[in-house]
Amino acid sequence: MILKSLSLVNYKNFESKSLTFNDTINCLVGNNGIGKTNILDAIYHLSFGKSYFNPIASQNIKHDEDFFVVSGNYNKENKPEKIVVSLKRGQKKVIKRNGKAYNKFSDHIGFLPLVIISPADRDLIIEGSDTRRKFIDSVIAQSDKLYLDDLIKYNKILAQRNSLLKYFALNNTFNNDTLDVYNNQLTDFGTKIFNKREAFLKTFIPIFKARYKAISNGNEVVDLVYKSDLFDTDLYTLLKQVINKDKAIQYTSAGVHKDDLIFNIDSHPIKKFGSQGQQKSFLIALKLAQFDFIKQVSGVNPILLLDDIFDKLDEERVTQIIKLVDDENFGQLFISDTHAERTEKAVKQVHQSYEIFKL
Repeated sequence: MILKSLSLVNYKNFESKSLTFNDTINCLVGNNGIGKTNILDAIYHLSFGKSYFNPIASQNIKHDEDFFVVSGNYNKENKPEKIVVSLKRGQKKVIKRNGKAYNKFSDHIGFLPLVIISPADRDLIIEGSDTRRKFIDSVIAQSDKLYLDDLIKYNKILAQRNSLLKYFALNNTFNNDTLDVYNNQLTDFGTKIFNKREAFLKTFIPIFKARYKAISNGNEVVDLVYKSDLFDTDLYTLLKQVINKDKAIQYTSAGVHKDDLIFNIDSHPIKKFGSQGQQKSFLIALKLAQFDFIKQVSGVNPILLLDDIFDKLDEERVTQIIKLVDDENFGQLFISDTHAERTEKAVKQVHQSYEIFKL
């Protein structure tokens, strides 16, 4: 799968910008603030229908403008595909494939597989469990439509159950039969989600460990540990057990929306016990394992975005990553960097064609 060209109108700092890309390696170079990351984010937007860096859609519109349009021309399995994402202030975002709008954004997820490695990934280590759950969900959802549907339905029912708990508290009332309808539905979808997350991680963790070993050259033992209440009790029983707590806090306190993924190095949390270099290697291994997994299940090489990677890693680690990329198993690569010379020196080690765009 190849992104042949990209067109931006009123997207972030760009009034109008068009680029035609190399099929293999594309380097975006220029000073900080020039818009290198914004171009990568536009490419991400075409795959996921949203920004990687700013979840508030309207804030991706250029200042003082009323709309943005991001358009990409792809070659996928020897067929041309055109994807357009557009947003007008005060209206809903629209995603079109070959001129036809999607009824549900979720139908588009996974059509253009993509992995991004960015300094923002550090949130996976330092932020709460919600960030790590989203990582798990985004990897599975790119190859499993039913999983994404179950997740959307689970979150909708969860919101309804939480609203009901608030209603009970506000009106000083309680109806167990009504609540039980939601308990049964949450159990149905939550169990499916738990089973798929568990199965995914059994496949994913060995891939991740192999990637970490290749990147770090270290003797550390790294691990990912899936933490979920459902290992001990089925969800229906769990919801019954916590009902008094839920009534008090007016919120569903147990379920797969509380799952977490623990990042360990030598059996200790990497957040506390990992050096900066180890944490960076851990995150890159995580993202390259994501690449490997998506390719394995979809049969398509995801597009790989490397945002500002040279500034965040020492030269040895960058060289190791470049060597990993110098392989026919990787597809199209986009790199952003502040130094054109450094970037060109690095990509010259790769026996592939490349294009450098000076912004």
